[in-house]
Amino acid sequence: MPVKTFRPLTPSTRYITIAPYADVTKTEPEKSLVVTRKKTGGRNCYGRVTARGIGGGHKQKIRLVDFKRDKHGVEATVSAIEYDPIRTARLALLEYKDGEKRYIIAPKGIHVGAKLLSGPDVPPELGNSLPLKSVPIGLSIHNIELTPGRGGQIVRSAGGAATLMSRDGSYAQVRLPSGEIRRIHESCYATIGQVGNLEHENVVLGKAGRSRHRGIRPINRGVSRNPVDHPNGGGAGKSKSGGGWQQLTSPWGLLAKGYRTRNKRKHSNRFIVARRDGRPMKQK
Repeated sequence: MPVKTFRPLTPSTRYITIAPYADVTKTEPEKSLVVTRKKTGGRNCYGRVTARGIGGGHKQKIRLVDFKRDKHGVEATVSAIEYDPIRTARLALLEYKDGEKRYIIAPKGIHVGAKLLSGPDVPPELGNSLPLKSVPIGLSIHNIELTPGRGGQIVRSAGGAATLMSRDGSYAQVRLPSGEIRRIHESCYATIGQVGNLEHENVVLGKAGRSRHRGIRPINRGVSRNPVDHPNGGGAGKSKSGGGWQQLTSPWGLLAKGYRTRNKRKHSNRFIVARRDGRPMKQK
């Protein structure tokens, strides 16, 4: 279902789009699976701002999502599809035969009443969780573990899907949504299918208030400040892209364009076969 648009009767409704909620079947979360989200305002334990542009926003509850899917061999039934205010994907509420309830990320095409399983010997069907050594080559997967037993860490946002490319020894090569090809141990678990809520990428906030509802406060540009407040401040040598003497930086002087911040000796570099731009990863 496409996003909802409006007639341009006001400046905000000219561009605003709202995500469809036709797939959501339950409006209230499961009380046993939520905790209160404490607002920090971007401040640390000393009360100092360490993350700018954070504050306000609507009250939210954190849904406790099961990323491990470690209830192996026990059939679960999808009892509801729910909205999660702090993530882009929808959640599916699973009810196991023993009565336990858990949240998982809802894959595309899942519906209420579907039967799901997890374990090393389950069939590679939509929503099932199984190790990479049991997944057929070329299948779309999401919620992928990087360390066996730790739980899914990557490919969890709306519309995300990775592809199992091949297996070599005890490792599988997986193409991530960014285009990066990465080696992941074959005993790591992944869920079959693509993450749902594909229309999220077409949502346009359209007005400042919708950002404030999310707890996002405005931040002005560095070039519009005074020299005392930012390295790019001041009236002389203006440049929108930093093409002259001025190089665009963060408030603390870190280059904003063309400067790679990834550690060249990072431990996980040895697992990256190809970068997201297609170039092979240089091994140190």
